[in-house]
Amino acid sequence: MKNLSRRRFVGASAGLAGGLVFGLNPRAQGSNERVRLAIVGLGGRGITLAQMFARRPDIEIAWLCDPDSRRWARSVNAFDPPLLRAPQTAGDFRRILDDRTVDALVVATPDHWHGLITILACQAGKDVYVEKPLAHNLREGRAMIAAARKHQRVVQVGTQCRSASYARAAKQFIAAGKLGNVHLIRVFNLMEHPNTPLGPAGPVPAGFDYDLWCGPAAKLPYHPDRRWLNFAEYSCGPIPGDAVHQLDLARYVMGDPPPPRSVTCLGGIYALQDGRDTPDTQSAVFDYGTFTLLFESALWTPYMRKTPGDLRDTDEFPDWTFNATKIEILGTRGFMYLGRHGDGWQVFDGNQARIVAEPAKQSDREHLADFLDAVRTRRLPAADVAIGHASTLLSHLANASWRAGNVGLRFDAQTESFPDAPSANAFLTRTYRPPWSLPTG
Repeated sequence: MKNLSRRRFVGASAGLAGGLVFGLNPRAQGSNERVRLAIVGLGGRGITLAQMFARRPDIEIAWLCDPDSRRWARSVNAFDPPLLRAPQTAGDFRRILDDRTVDALVVATPDHWHGLITILACQAGKDVYVEKPLAHNLREGRAMIAAARKHQRVVQVGTQCRSASYARAAKQFIAAGKLGNVHLIRVFNLMEHPNTPLGPAGPVPAGFDYDLWCGPAAKLPYHPDRRWLNFAEYSCGPIPGDAVHQLDLARYVMGDPPPPRSVTCLGGIYALQDGRDTPDTQSAVFDYGTFTLLFESALWTPYMRKTPGDLRDTDEFPDWTFNATKIEILGTRGFMYLGRHGDGWQVFDGNQARIVAEPAKQSDREHLADFLDAVRTRRLPAADVAIGHASTLLSHLANASWRAGNVGLRFDAQTESFPDAPSANAFLTRTYRPPWSLPTG
């Protein structure tokens, strides 16, 4: 596809969307003071975030934390250029909470730890950058909001499209009525994941605190080849874990509407019969009153592709037909293709003529900068915890509908529950393994 020259778009700062200003953080209020970070969770995303933060001159990586001590040395050596001062390492994140010189935690653990670590960090006076999805379940998300507000902490969720200028341009385009009235949105997340049969259980490797890794979740037998994403004890499922980017972006460009009035999810485990207990196929319908959001996802579609990384920072658009993570927004006057992570957007009129094209760049660096500015100014960040909760909520609702037997559920936004199906409310929380519990206060 022929490259298109980029249009300049000057939009309002994403941070101005929040009017709440927190009390000052005594260590991070100066614009020239370095922010001391702890990275909790040293898998691929945790190390990537650590590397991106470390490239900034106003950041010091103070701690690297993971219950698997085999990751510590690899993580310390992953920085290029090397860190001027070697960070401390720990298996238990609670050691970091006791360090008063740490300003913020970056939480890149499996889903089942996002809520508790974030809440405990807020109680300890730390700000938090937490990876998506925000929380393992709805109740944890609500508790995370309460902790952030009570302790006046900045909590940014890693849905970085919120900090992208092209997303702000799409939002303004829709708000100006240039698509007409939007009554249908289709969100896609179509991948090809491997079939990963669960092999025999085995001994826990030396140096791996498996009990702490399981934490509030059930301590299932240790399987060296288990993919935690595939199991509901530890995750929202591999589909929500990725699709929350598109769901959040769709909500953003539509002006962050209130929660849907109902959800119906159809799906199952059809293709990947490998012992997982989360679906490999999900199709959900969310009723917003004036528009319907359709969510279509699967993990067995080899012909669907994410945009390659080397194309995300160019002015080329993806092949929308086979783009795995596209959003389609249908208005009475126009049709918009919208993509995440630098895919940009295009609009077509009733004659299928392209009338607007907005190429894009990725926005990881902008999102991290937004978080750090919020830490210093004490304003709400672009992807505040309440926004992350509202977007992740869609995944929780879809999962509840599927687990309840693929049934339609009416949702009460005030009580965040299913008033007509009390038994389905059990899928909006979890059982906590002692001594862990959902922190309050």
